[in-house]
Amino acid sequence: MKDIAIVGYQQSDLVSDAGACNEVEMIIPVLGKLYEQVGITNAQDVDFVCSGSCDYLQGAAFAFVMGVDALGAVPPIKESHVEMDAAWALYESILKIRMGQAESALIYGFGKSSPGELPIVLSQQLDPYYLAPLWVDTVSLAAMQARMMLDQGLITEQDMAEVVARSRQNARRNPHAQLAGDVSADDVLAQETFVSPLRKADMCPVSDGASAVVIATVEKAREWGIPYAVISGIDHCIETHNLGMRDLTDSSSTRTAAKNAGMHNGAVDVAELYAPFSHQEIILTRALGLDSNTSINPSGGVLAGNPMMAAGLSRIGEVFNRIVSGEASRGIAHATSGPCLQHNLVTVLEKA
Repeated sequence: MKDIAIVGYQQSDLVSDAGACNEVEMIIPVLGKLYEQVGITNAQDVDFVCSGSCDYLQGAAFAFVMGVDALGAVPPIKESHVEMDAAWALYESILKIRMGQAESALIYGFGKSSPGELPIVLSQQLDPYYLAPLWVDTVSLAAMQARMMLDQGLITEQDMAEVVARSRQNARRNPHAQLAGDVSADDVLAQETFVSPLRKADMCPVSDGASAVVIATVEKAREWGIPYAVISGIDHCIETHNLGMRDLTDSSSTRTAAKNAGMHNGAVDVAELYAPFSHQEIILTRALGLDSNTSINPSGGVLAGNPMMAAGLSRIGEVFNRIVSGEASRGIAHATSGPCLQHNLVTVLEKA
């Protein structure tokens, strides 16, 4: 089986409202920078293209096709799409290469969430018979999850506030972050609750943005002569959609995916976790068994900016950046989908 590597990653600045800028206009600059980084000219220079997005954000069937316009219509390309975060488009692309149908792939994700009410839109991910008709929003579900943890003594509000403070402080070194600053835990605790026990700072912001990566076989990466990070493992697992049958204070699917991806085969220097709420970062950290030796969300994570359908791919890209820059030798990236960390993907990246 051929080894596969990430050879390039770019993302847009994360903003609360991109205004009149449409999805194609968000994607094109990201792709342009990525082509320049990898040393290619267009999407035709790779063997396969896969994207991640959500038609519900635009409210039209097959709305993702508009994003394909950013690639150019001629000459034709081999293209696919997942109605999920682009981290799962990366998974599909890896399978394509491992099956011998490609040597390289371009993966991108995009989301313009500002025109609608994202917490309500995401309620469409719920069980269609019992929960979706109630229009239970994601913030309320996450607040219920946090309340369960607090009532069981698994976390404190101080713990949650410290996660937020670290995110904002780390994000000061991230030029693409939407929220950054010298914020203390006390500053967070001084805020009024929004949906008890969550404060607005405990929630990821609504963000517009896009990100993209290029992967290739290690042989192809060497041929291109550019820095790369090897994808040594990747796996994803899902839990039941019935919230009453899950332990919402834990993430067993993340633990299983990490084990299957080979996370514990070596030390983890850096971890980028897709935790849309502060308490969920604590759940993920514990499920993965991370300790103080691991730098967690040095980019600020999604509490500093959450471009829907691109944020999971960006977690992988952020780990790639730190490996090729020499800051880390081995790291993991996590992506999630569904309510209360229902579906989780873990990618392990290593220095070449």
